[in-house]
Amino acid sequence: MPSCFVDEIFPIGISLGASVRVEKRSQVNVLLNGTESRNAVWKGTRRHFDIGSGLRTTDDLHKVLSFFEKVGGRLCGFRFRDPMDHKSCAYDSNPAATDALLGKGDGSSRFFQLSKPFGSGGHTWQRKITKPVAGTVMVAVSGGQKNVGSDVLLDPLTGVLEFQPGHIPPQNHEVTAGFIYDTHTRFDADHLEVNLLHFEAGQVPSIPLVEILT
Repeated sequence: MPSCFVDEIFPIGISLGASVRVEKRSQVNVLLNGTESRNAVWKGTRRHFDIGSGLRTTDDLHKVLSFFEKVGGRLCGFRFRDPMDHKSCAYDSNPAATDALLGKGDGSSRFFQLSKPFGSGGHTWQRKITKPVAGTVMVAVSGGQKNVGSDVLLDPLTGVLEFQPGHIPPQNHEVTAGFIYDTHTRFDADHLEVNLLHFEAGQVPSIPLVEILT
């Protein structure tokens, strides 16, 4: 059975107040003499969110309950705007078509996956961007901007670019992109436990979400 995805964004006003936890997975072996050997199990990361801290009013609470019903608890994924990371550039800048290097042309390859680089030195990795925000994606080949929608097509549900005939990147020409994106996310529990009286008294409920890796 294919994975369920509801192509709607979780209420942005709530998501921007969420707390964020970034998870890496490493293996640490401690030898008898106390020395260690360490290996990265995951090259990338996985993001966890708690939207309880983003709730401000009972109206917010009802929006969350309604969205929980719509996506079937943990059943379906959805778009979530990560308050800490949702642009191809620095958090205080605006995206540009030359932000992220997607690869180099070979004269025949038409398809390129949106991605964003992380890390530095020998610990770099590319985060696969599968939920770009329509209307924000800019693409360039060796610095020359392409028209998204005619020169190159975008699949907003996978983040895959398809260059059209006459615009396929030539040999060794860099393909870059800039964009705003959402994180493919789901609820991390099949139940919500909220006491309205406690909420109105200032007690913040914990409502966990987790990134879906693809």
